This record gives sequence, structure tokens and C-alpha cells, in this order.
Amino acid sequence: MNTRKPLTRLVLLASLTLLAACSHEYNSGAGEEMQEMPASVSARETSDPAAMLAYEHHIGIKLPAEQISERLTAAREACANAKFGECHILKIHQSQSISSLTVRVLPAGVEPLIALAGEAGNITSRYTSAEDLSQAVKDNRQQQAQLAAYAKRMEEISRRPNITVADLMTLAREQADVQQQLDELSQAAAQQQRRIDTNLLTLNFSEVNADSTWRDFTGSLGDLLLRSSTDALSVLAYGLPFLLLLFPVALLWRWAWRRFVSRKAKAAP
Repeated sequence: MNTRKPLTRLVLLASLTLLAACSHEYNSGAGEEMQEMPASVSARETSDPAAMLAYEHHIGIKLPAEQISERLTAAREACANAKFGECHILKIHQSQSISSLTVRVLPAGVEPLIALAGEAGNITSRYTSAEDLSQAVKDNRQQQAQLAAYAKRMEEISRRPNITVADLMTLAREQADVQQQLDELSQAAAQQQRRIDTNLLTLNFSEVNADSTWRDFTGSLGDLLLRSSTDALSVLAYGLPFLLLLFPVALLWRWAWRRFVSRKAKAAP
């Protein structure tokens, strides 16, 4: 976005105001308008930041290979037909074993759409994140308010009867530039509001079959054996000092016992 420094605009506006010889009524009206601006900014600052979160969901779903296309089609049609509320398809990817569907849907439609897509399958992963857009929304509104006030003042100056043609041309160029910036800010605000009002949902479909089930089982068994071996080594490492201490004690006890038995045998008639 092509933005000029506020100081430059103030200097230009002041110059045009002097050239136009603005009346006392104009100055008093501008002063009243300037006094109203802080109140509107303060009202925006008190808005609830929790209402300005943009949510994203990434869901992993495992299905038999022959059901992936069926579930993806069902989720796509449900979104296209607004079965669970307003929904827009953003991206579709399909391959032999891995497919995905990305949509933007109302918050109330997220869970029903996930349930529909994961029917007869397993939801293996879920990741949800949120971006706080409260500061971005606040900055956008402030910039729009400042540009709108600046555009209004230029419009008032352009209506002065004693303004020159050169000043009118300068004003026209500046008004066109300000209007372009206002349009860009308006588009950005609409996109921000869209992200706040709806959730981004990505459904990732992957194939599950007997081989993958066996791999999952053997992988779990391997993890179990590894944990058991680690626990056994930990117990051994913990008890080894006690074994080293008890070994000479056991030898001494064995020697004393044999000596006791030998003496008892000799003392017997």
C-alpha cells in the first residue's frame, strides 16, 4: 500500500487552507469534528479481543483406500450445498492414497463436517490454532478514520470559491490517492472479518490397510519391548551398587556358616 507520511498531508492541507482563505465557520466546524474522533477511537479500543480470533483446524483421517474418494466427495458436496451453514471450498487435492480438502466454514459447521468426513474411519490427528487479529483490526479502523477525515477536509477545501486551478489539480490527485488507500483498507478489513467469522478447516485423508495395521501393531510391540528393556536396565543400574556391597557379605556369611558347621561336627561324639 502506498501511504504518505501524515506530516506531509498536514502541510499540504494547511497550505491549501491558507490559499483558500477558509472562513471562521469552516474552522469551527473542523474543530468540532476533530474533537469527536478520540471518542470513536476509545469506543473501538474497548471492543472484546476474544471476538477477533481467526481459527484454523487440521484434521487427519485414515480410511480404507476405496472409501477416501467417497468421504471427500461427501464433505465437498456438504460444503458446496451449505449443509452445515455457509461454507466455501478453497482447495481440493486427490491422489491414489492421500487426499485433502480445505474449506472455510462457519464455526458451528466445523464439527459436523469433520464427523461426516471421518464416517467409517479414524481421526488420527487434530491440530487447532488461533491468530489474534484484534490489533490488526484496530489499526485498520484507525487508518480508515484518519483517511476519511482527511478526504472530507479536502472535499470542503475544493468547494471554496477562491481556490485556484492548480490547487484543484493537486487536490484531485491527492483525493484519488486517498480513495485508493481507502479501497485497499476496506478490502483488508473485509478479509479480516471473514477470517474472524469463519474457520479454516483442512481435512487430510490417508489410506489405512492390513499392511499398515500390521506395521502399527509391530511398531507398538517394538515400543513396548523397548520400554520394558529400558525399565529393566534402569532397575539393574539402580540395584548394582547394592549387589556389589552384598556380595562380600554373602561370602563372609558362607565362610562363617561352614566354619560353624565344621566345628559342630568335630564336637559331636
